[in-house]
Amino acid sequence: MHSTSPFRRCIFGQMYSLDAVDARILLARDQSQDASLIEIGGRLGISRNTVHARLKRLRDGDALGPPSATLVPSAAGRPLLAFVTLSVSQQDVDSVYAALGAIPEVIEAHTTTGDADLMLRVVARDTVDLHRVTQSIQMTPGVQRSSTSLATTEVIPRRMSLLLQQLADEV
Repeated sequence: MHSTSPFRRCIFGQMYSLDAVDARILLARDQSQDASLIEIGGRLGISRNTVHARLKRLRDGDALGPPSATLVPSAAGRPLLAFVTLSVSQQDVDSVYAALGAIPEVIEAHTTTGDADLMLRVVARDTVDLHRVTQSIQMTPGVQRSSTSLATTEVIPRRMSLLLQQLADEV
């Protein structure tokens, strides 16, 4: 099941391990997002029940995120993307996670190694809105320092298809 806190899932943790069939199912969904389980199964030469069971296993194993995570932020009126790094007081880390989780414009957060403790992906309407969001982040008790970088051009969008194709070809 999906974790209740987006800040608690370890990216190196154990989750369902995909195989070539899973990869082909996910690639088929990418190619035709509205395809039914029957259509996907027919295209891949497997049963609808197999497609259903595989997708359920992927969801239950935290291998698939929620569908809303695929939404392009600009479609929600938030075209500005920024990356915010934070240094936080280690005594306050749990309350910082909770406070950041309550800010809707913080759409992703990761603990990091190096100079910063956290890396946030933040969206905003415009630079004035970004200032409001970063001020609320900076005012969070336990946040010691922050640095914000604006994304200007997306040269490679978030994708998994090439990795999935590589996995699907490993037969």
